[in-house]
Amino acid sequence: MRKNSEFISGMTAGIPIALGYLSVSFGFGITAVRLGISALSAVIISLTNLTSAGQAQGVEIMASGGTLAEMAIVQLVINLRYALMAISLSQNLDKSFTLRHRFIAAYGITDEIFALCSTRKTPVTPAYMYGIIVVSSFGWTFGTLLGAVAGEILPAELISALGIMLYGMFIAIIIPPAAEKKSVLLVVIIAAGLSCVCRYLLPSLSGGFAVILCGIAASLIGALLFPVKEEAKAA
Repeated sequence: MRKNSEFISGMTAGIPIALGYLSVSFGFGITAVRLGISALSAVIISLTNLTSAGQAQGVEIMASGGTLAEMAIVQLVINLRYALMAISLSQNLDKSFTLRHRFIAAYGITDEIFALCSTRKTPVTPAYMYGIIVVSSFGWTFGTLLGAVAGEILPAELISALGIMLYGMFIAIIIPPAAEKKSVLLVVIIAAGLSCVCRYLLPSLSGGFAVILCGIAASLIGALLFPVKEEAKAA
C-alpha cells in the first residue's frame, strides 16, 4: 500500500512537469519533422531520451549527416550535468533505492525531476520517483507525437513559425541566471559570438562540433575570468 501511495504521490507531483514538457516537446516534434525525421522516429527519440537540448542538437546532427563520434561527443557535453545531478540526488534517496532501482531511475533524471526530488523533505523512494518519471515521460512523448503529426499536416510557413518554440525555451532558461549574474551573461554572449564565428567564418565546420567547441571555449573563458571562490575555512 505504501508503494502505491508513493507512486500516486509522485505522479501527482509530476503533473506540472508533464504539462510543461507537453508544450516544449510539441516544438521538438515540429522541429524533427521539419528536418526530415519521421513522426515515428521523433516519438521513439523522445520515448528513449528525456533531454530537450540533447534531442534538439541530435536531430540537427542527424539531418546534416553527422558522424556517430560527433553525436556521442555532443551528447556527452550537453548531458554531462545529469551525472552531477544524479550524484547530488543520491544523498536524498531512501534506503530501499537499491542499485537496480538507481539504474532504472537514471533514465528519468532531468533538470525538473531532479529539482522536485532534491527538495523533498523526506527521502525519495523508488515508487515516488517512478511516479514522477512515468507522468513526465508521457507528457514529453505525447507532446512530441502531437507536434510531429502537426508538422506533417500543417503548412510549411506555420511549421517554421512553430519550430521556434523549442529555441524559445532555451532562451527562457538562460535569461533568469544571465539577468542575475554578470558572469553568466558574459559567458552566454561569448558562446553566441563564437557560434557566429563558426557559422560565418568556418562554414565547413559541422553544427555538432561547433556546439562542442563553443560550449567548451565559453566555459573555459568563464572559469578563467570568474573563478569560483572557495569558502573560507572554519577556524
